[in-house]
Amino acid sequence: MLNRRQFSLLGLGATAAMGGALPSLAQAPRFITILTGGTSGVYYPLGVALSQIYGKAMPDTKFSVQATKASAENLNLLQAGRGELAFTQTDTLVQAVRGDAEVGFATPLNKLRTLAVIYPNYIQIVASKASGIKSLADLKGKRVSVGAPKSGTELNARAVVKAAGLTYADFAKVEYLPFAESVDLMKNQQLDATLQSAGLGVASLRDLASSIDITVVPVPAETVTRIGETVYRSAVIPANTYNGQTADVPTVITGNALATHDGLPDEAAYQLTKLMFENLAAMQSAHAAAKQIALSKDAATEFAPLHPGAKRFYKEKGLL
Repeated sequence: MLNRRQFSLLGLGATAAMGGALPSLAQAPRFITILTGGTSGVYYPLGVALSQIYGKAMPDTKFSVQATKASAENLNLLQAGRGELAFTQTDTLVQAVRGDAEVGFATPLNKLRTLAVIYPNYIQIVASKASGIKSLADLKGKRVSVGAPKSGTELNARAVVKAAGLTYADFAKVEYLPFAESVDLMKNQQLDATLQSAGLGVASLRDLASSIDITVVPVPAETVTRIGETVYRSAVIPANTYNGQTADVPTVITGNALATHDGLPDEAAYQLTKLMFENLAAMQSAHAAAKQIALSKDAATEFAPLHPGAKRFYKEKGLL
């Protein structure tokens, strides 16, 4: 009688003889946790979509989706081996690799690896129309939410506020809250404005715009230039992205990436990267922000070193 190990090896051999794909899946971890962000943001629904894509293709691996405070927390969890895939802003990823104590990375996170650069994050500053806020300068003396502490959104808030010649001390009140909580306070007239760094059409701001009259506050190109980091670029929030927003609004964008750590097996990283790009329609069904994910040279940008498995995929596609 075959023992369990002999049976397992026999099964592997039979599958290989039939030309099956098991050798790649056999190297995948049994459990993969996808680190996202708050449930009202963009990362979470995209993470759920990825878990479904991967779960169908890799039935021997159990995928779970974890809601988090997003970028900075996700990268620290990856470094500690408490997750395998994570959504992050590219500017936060650069700070983590570099080691920036001010934003929560006491030492360089040397285990981080990039799988793919995905879609841009629009830094969206939205005020209640009743607040009278129409410009960055008008935020002075107002009640503003800047995102969860040391989240990617809050790090973006620091950069934009500084470039606008302001500090948090200029605000009447600063709230460090996730998207949904910020919106709730604005609905209750306890907050004047919220800064949210996310894909266009993020659920929290759509909810806000359907509940109260809003103003999308412009971030002029000269302010973007003063930030002084190449990961920030000027862009436009198109008219009618949100209810009541009848004109294009200039703002600033940074990127988003799917990251992992150096302990993820090369074959698993290859499969995860490949499966995402082969199933973009499913990603787009989960959130419109995914319409801006494209298989291009930009996807292989090394904000952290590319994982060897991802690098193999991009080389096969002629992108490296």
